[in-house]
This record gives sequence, C-alpha cells and structure tokens, in this order.
Amino acid sequence: MSMATDMPTAGGTDARPADPIVPPAAPLTMPVQDFARAPQGGPGRRQNSLRVWMARLIAFGGTAALAVYGFSQMLAAFGADPKPMQIALLVLFVPTFAWVGFSFCGTLAGFLAPRLTTPDGPNDARVVVVMPIYHEDVATSTALLVALARELEAEGMAQRTEIFVLSDTRDPAIAVNETLVVHAARALSPLPMWYRRRLTNDDRKSGNLAEFVRHWGGRYDQMVVLDADSVMSGATIRALSARMAADDRVGLIQTMPMLVGGETIFARLTQFAGRVYGPMIARGVAAWSGDTGNYWGHNAIVRVTAFAQACGLPRLPGTPPFGGTILSHDFVEAAALCRAGWSVRLDHDLRGSYEGCPPTLLDMAVRERRWAQGNLQHSRLLGVKGLRGISRAHMIIGIMGFLMSPLWLALILVGLILSATVLLSTPEYFPNAYQLFPDWPVFDSRRMLWLFALAMALLLLPKFIATFRAWARPLARNSGGRVRIFASAIFETILSALIAPVQMLVQTRQIFEILSGRDSGWNAQTRAGSMPTWGVVLRHHWAHVALGAGTLIVLASFSPAQLIWLSPILAGLILSPVTSRLSASPVFGRWARMRGLLVTPEERDPPAILTEATAIARGLPQADTGPDSLLRLGRDAGLLARHVAMLAPLPEALPRSVHLARITAEAKIAHAPDQRQALADMDRAETDAMLLDPALLTRWSRLPA
Repeated sequence: MSMATDMPTAGGTDARPADPIVPPAAPLTMPVQDFARAPQGGPGRRQNSLRVWMARLIAFGGTAALAVYGFSQMLAAFGADPKPMQIALLVLFVPTFAWVGFSFCGTLAGFLAPRLTTPDGPNDARVVVVMPIYHEDVATSTALLVALARELEAEGMAQRTEIFVLSDTRDPAIAVNETLVVHAARALSPLPMWYRRRLTNDDRKSGNLAEFVRHWGGRYDQMVVLDADSVMSGATIRALSARMAADDRVGLIQTMPMLVGGETIFARLTQFAGRVYGPMIARGVAAWSGDTGNYWGHNAIVRVTAFAQACGLPRLPGTPPFGGTILSHDFVEAAALCRAGWSVRLDHDLRGSYEGCPPTLLDMAVRERRWAQGNLQHSRLLGVKGLRGISRAHMIIGIMGFLMSPLWLALILVGLILSATVLLSTPEYFPNAYQLFPDWPVFDSRRMLWLFALAMALLLLPKFIATFRAWARPLARNSGGRVRIFASAIFETILSALIAPVQMLVQTRQIFEILSGRDSGWNAQTRAGSMPTWGVVLRHHWAHVALGAGTLIVLASFSPAQLIWLSPILAGLILSPVTSRLSASPVFGRWARMRGLLVTPEERDPPAILTEATAIARGLPQADTGPDSLLRLGRDAGLLARHVAMLAPLPEALPRSVHLARITAEAKIAHAPDQRQALADMDRAETDAMLLDPALLTRWSRLPA
C-alpha cells in the first residue's frame, strides 16, 4: 500500500507546537450497523482449522461432560426422590460447577494454541496510535506516548506512524492541563502528535473512536488503540503491523497486556496473577477462539477500513442500563468484525504489552460496576443477525462472569436453608399408616465430599499448572526463583480466597442495581488510588461483616460442622474491612516485595519504555486543578498562547448545547468586572465553551485580573 503524500517524511521535525493541532481531514465512511440484517461487504468467512475445533471440543465439550457428571453425582447424593430445596441446590450447583470446570478445560485447550511468527518483508502500512482519554492524569498518559514515539522511531516506523490523543474531557481545569501538557509533549516527540478534544462526548469511548475514524480514518491503514494507562513497546507494534499486513483478512489482533506499576498489595496481587496465570489463560482463549476472537478495548491493532465498514455501533432502544449507548463496546466490535467475515485474533506470544491495574478493592468495584452493566447489556445482542457462534460464547462468558456471584451466593444460602431444615424439623419416617418399611432421608455426604474436592481441584489446578509452567521458563528466574514464585502463588491464593466473598457480595449488589434500572454513569477511572480510612472501609463493608458474623453465630449454635466448609467465606466477610484497607496499603506492598512475594519480571527488570515514560512525566507540566487554576491563563500570556495553540478550529455548525453555552458565556464575560467574577458567574458548560473559543478567551483575558 502506498504512502499518503501528507504523511510525515522524517522523525524529529514534524511534531512541533507550531504545527496544526490536527492533520488534514481524511474522511472515511462508517455506517451505523443494522444488527437486524445480515452484514454487507467484508472478505467472507474463513473456516477454522481442525486444531481450533479440537481446542473447542476440549474447552466446551469438556465443560459439558463435567457439568453432566456433576449433575448426576449431586442427584445421586439426593436419592431418587429429591426434595424441593435439594432440587434448588442442584439447579444452582450445576452452572457453578460447570463454570469452575470451564476454567480448567480452557487451560487444557491452551496446549493446542498455535505457534505464531512475525513475517519478514517490506511493510508500508500507515499506522496511527490513538489514546482516548477522559479526565486522566495527562502527564502520565502523554509521557507513555512520547516514550513510545521514540521506540517507534528506533524501530524504523517514524515515517509511517502518527500519534493521536482523543480527549473526551469535560472538566475545564483538566482540559487546560491537557492542552498545556500535550503542547509540551509534542516538542519532545519524534513523531507527529495530534490532539483533538470533542465538543460533546456522545456515546462515550466508542463514539470518540467512531468520530475519529469518520474524520481522519482515510489517512491510515492500521490503528493501534491504547488506554490512558496502557502502552506497547515499539517492537510489539512493529510486529503487529507486519502480521496484519501479511494477511489482508485480519481485522483485529489483540495482545495480552501485562499489568504493571502496582504498589499496593491488591494491585500487586492482581498483576502477579495476570503475569503468571494470564499467559496460560490467553493461550487457551487463543486456541478455542481461532479467527473468531475477542477484543478488550485497548492494546490491540485494528484494520481501519474493516473497523469503519463493520463497527459503527447503533444505540440500543430504550433507556439505560439496558438501552442507550453500548458500554462494553469492545466485545460487540469484535463480534461485528467477525460477522462481516474479518478475522479477530488473540496473539498470545507478544509480551511487550502493558497496562496499569486498579490500586484497591474499592477502586476495582467501581470499574466492575460499569463492566457489569455493559456485559449484561450484551444479552440484548445475542440475537444479532449473522453473529458467529463463538462471538455469542464470548458474550455469554462475559455475562456469566458477573452472574456467577449471585448464583454462588444463592447456592450458599440454599445450602444453609437445607441444613437448617434438616436440623430444625422432625423427619416423618412412616408417612403412610400401612407402610411396612420407613422412608429414610437420603443424603450421601461422602459423595458430596468428593464433589467438593473435585471442584476445588478444578479451581486450583490451573493456578498450579501455570506456576509449574513458569518454573521451566525465565519467568521464575526473573520473579525471584522457584521457591519464591511458589510461595507467591500460595500467598495469592490465600488473599484471593479472602477477597472473593466480598467481591461476590459487591457484584451481587451491582447486578441487583442494574436489574432495578440504575445506570452506572460515566466516571473517570482511578489509576492511582490512596489508602482508604477506617471510616470509608467500614461504610463499604459493614454489611459484609454483619452477614459473616451473623452466619457464624447461627452455625456455631446449630451446626458447628458446617463451619468447616464455610470458614473461608465467613473469614473473608468478617475480615473484609481489614483486608480492604491493608490491601490498599503501599507499605504492605513494599513489605511483600522486600520478601520476594508477588514479584513480577517487569518489577525486577522494568521495560525501557516504562522507565523512560516515568522520566518524561517528571519533566512535563504538572496538573493544577485548584480553585484558581483557570486564572493562570488570564495572568500568564504565555500559558494562554500555548492553550490557544492547542485548539482545533471550531466548526461553523456548533452542537446546540455548545452554541447556547457560548452565547451565555459571552454575555457573562461582557458584564463581569474582572476575570475571577466571570469564572464565578459561568457554569461548567459555559466555562468549557469559553476554553474552546480563542475569541472568548481573549475577551476574558482582557478583563482586570
């Protein structure tokens, strides 16, 4: 594919603050899809190999076989005439047991994962790295892009690669921080770095990307999508670009990001699990997905023409939480590419892909609230015309990932009710007056014990397989040796067992809120949290403690034997405030690291791109969101000039909301005695309209300080 004439011709001289803030328009048609009709266009479907079908047989066939076995054994434990509560327990047990079995079978399927290589040869595909941001620490995010730009230049990609920051920020103070930081970053980047802040953030992240494609998509062949706290090495992007260029049927290639930068115990726990168990899980998903893979919204490369042709997402009819904008758009975009015949792959072998992780349990709960709503929304998309079977499987797995929490809770409650019924009722052995032999109650405790042991084995075996697999690789040596990686796996398992009951109740509440019609909204994600106070954790976890303590008292009084099985759950609930607070402690995180626990290779030998990004971030303008942060523009002509230089030209037809806000802002500036009063008079939308308009900014800056 030939290079466009307006692409940069050399690194190091094009990315200057004096340059236009956005490139020339290169529109690309991106129609909104009609999911009630078969897709139009696309390369046509390609059959998966026998290897992929064998992996699917292991993953899904093995899960089905385990579900049938679990059903038959549980039914046998209850006898030929199970009681209503036993039937309820059976109905809840089978999907829970199957879910645990699927993780094990998916791991086994990974042994059939394909061997992947990067083709040699010329590649002139035009690449854009896009980073959508929304109320982020822009210095940290932009520093990642500058470090990436330098690596891409070293990889020989400077002449065909550009970087685009796509802002959806609505907070005026954060918006000013963005313009000043990106202005400084452009001078440091050897690649062109463009910046565009949307006038309105319709349809959230999916709308942000769609608007970019419709305005500038014709300028590029491939699009690398990053999150605000994620990055890929230059070598990984070069490999992804080459792999996509070598197969014109590939629409998207997803990488397996490694979690980095965690300081708290919770973050380190998450990143250790992702680093040790994640690659094995990714191999399994890659094996049974084949060319019908999934997309996680970032750290992937996308064929721009394929994305434009297939991924214009409609709004769902109705109101949130099930209607409106599609929240978990990434799953749907992957499914839309596959239904149009494009291949979507998970290339599990690439390691130069990184992202941050939530710092605390409470921060993770906030993220999961939006994910839960988005995944449940997918239930309305399972009937999309032309949807591939494996795409449906990805969506169902995503839905079940959250529904398993209320199912697990219901299973525990039914089990407790069943035990209470047995303890508190007097059995009737001779219901018939003429009955010769008694009806003995049937409950095969030995069979139940074996089922429980099997479930635990299916749950823990993948972790130990991954740990032993790491022993045979440099991963163990780079994580402190075999003894420490094994000790870390045990430590992670214990902490995860304490956290799991709390996550069960949190996710159950989230599901209840969604089904009750409560929308999650759109809040900025917490990238770097702080240790919550005891008041905060008690406010969030008092109900968990009460439930755990109440259950403990009841069982200790009526059925002490039940405590053996429920002790991990009860301990997790009763200790939830302590676990939540201490897991958010950087001090505890450093304590673990000093003892070689939960250490990952990226900690011992930090990737060069992350080290350089940290150094770059220190030299960029620091965020200022204080009460007088906007006044600095009126008092410093240099800052005002740099901000104005980062504003894209306003369109002639402004959105109605922006147009009205601009009119009222102009009137308030005209009647204000000074800059401070003008800011006090304007609401957030009016202040934002002023910051987007150089003429209004100039008029405001001429007011007395």
